Amino acid sequence: MKLRATMTAAAVASLFSLAATAQTTGSEVQRDSNQQQRIEQGLKSGSLNTREASKLEAGEARIDKMESNAEKNGKLSPAEKARIQRAQNQESRNINRLESNAAKGNPNSATAQRMQADAQRNINQQQRIEQGVKSGQLTNREVGKLENGQARVDRSEARAGANGRVGKREQQNIQNAENQQSRRVYKQKHDKQTRR
Repeated sequence: MKLRATMTAAAVASLFSLAATAQTTGSEVQRDSNQQQRIEQGLKSGSLNTREASKLEAGEARIDKMESNAEKNGKLSPAEKARIQRAQNQESRNINRLESNAAKGNPNSATAQRMQADAQRNINQQQRIEQGVKSGQLTNREVGKLENGQARVDRSEARAGANGRVGKREQQNIQNAENQQSRRVYKQKHDKQTRR
């Protein structure tokens, strides 16, 4: 009887541990999506110009890379979580600072429209990753791989807009990277690996 109670307690503790890891991973991905939405809204309102959005995308790339490295072993330690949260808090302050400064953008310019479209794709990808975490379709390792892909896309956007302008060819390159990332998300969500 004692053995059965001990095994049951261990199983319950294991389930709580997995649920906490999923929640943590999901909350980090949710925050990525929220920050991308704020960048897109700043571009749409004109409170961010292309160069500023580019700087913010570079920050998002650093955070995605941190998440990728933290998830490589399939676990997010409390220290890693705290480090990522500090980086996300700093990025949030950067968004606030750049949205409130005197520099303004033209939301109707071709460049701003391109950046808005790219930011919206980032939002969509992050939401798909988050949904995969919540549904159990994505393991932590898979999330790590996908966040690495998001970091590559964000770096491409940062480079493209660094001069304050995103041309058609630059956007096409970004869209190609986003299409590859979209296929990776689909593949990882539909493989046989699931969160246990």
